[in-house]
Amino acid sequence: MARITSHEELEVYQLAFSAAMEIYEISKHFPREETYALTDQIRRSSRAVCSNLAEAWRKRRYEAAFVSKLNDAEAEAAETQTWLRFSHECSYLPDEVSNELHTTYDHIIGKLVRMISNPSPWILPKSRPD
Repeated sequence: MARITSHEELEVYQLAFSAAMEIYEISKHFPREETYALTDQIRRSSRAVCSNLAEAWRKRRYEAAFVSKLNDAEAEAAETQTWLRFSHECSYLPDEVSNELHTTYDHIIGKLVRMISNPSPWILPKSRPD
């Protein structure tokens, strides 16, 4: 397996980025009255998964900081699922799209939980003082 050198190479990041872009495209068709409520919220939370992963990656020198940002990413993914549910219940998302995105976020959350449960492969080794 090739060494990962950027957060953008993480499978979970790629999955989350793709899902956030899909949500962006879909949410363009939400009603205008939802612009500053549901539309804004679902876009923010889906994008926050990616931004928290980027921050976690840069903080991987410190296990606690790394895990904390991964926990934030997991929470944002769960929040996104909640907004997806509202979108579906308000009839803005068809069943198939809603189910697909919910399943995608289940996968994202699963990957994040595995990283949180076993962060050691991702943590940078401590540098030794000379």
